[in-house]
This record gives sequence, C-alpha cells and structure tokens, in this order.
Amino acid sequence: MKKGIHPENYRLIAFKDMSNDDVFLTKSTAQTKETIEVDGTEYPLIKLEISRTSHPFYTGKTKLVDSAGRIDKFKNKYKKFKKEEK
Repeated sequence: MKKGIHPENYRLIAFKDMSNDDVFLTKSTAQTKETIEVDGTEYPLIKLEISRTSHPFYTGKTKLVDSAGRIDKFKNKYKKFKKEEK
C-alpha cells in the first residue's frame, strides 16, 4: 500500500450488532466515545442495529412484523386529514 494515503485516525474499530451481541473488528475512521474490550484489547465501539449476522437477507430467517397493526395505527392517526369526496 502507498504510504500517507490513509487518514491519521484509520484504525481497528469494534462494531457490535445490538440485536444479537455479535462483535467484529474492521478498520475505520468513524468517531466514537465508547470502547469495548475484545480478547484483552480495548477498541473504539460503534453500535449497529443490524449487521450481516442479523439481517434476514444474509441469515435466511425472517422476522414476523405486525404490519397490519402498524397500518391501522397510521390510518387512525391520519384519518382526520382525509379529504371528503363530494
């Protein structure tokens, strides 16, 4: 690799999937104030809602989503804005 092309803060960072507590290390310049200890070494921590270990596309598992309940809530919330037909 060429010298001097990466930013100064390009370092190993721990990314943690909060849905299944999976942690993986990769290099990044992302800024964070939290840290985590992995295998006896402390790394900056970035928390993720979803990653390759929990995303349905990669795992082949689907989550049951209550879409009917959410749609009904939405309709009830905004029915007062519905235009009346004449």
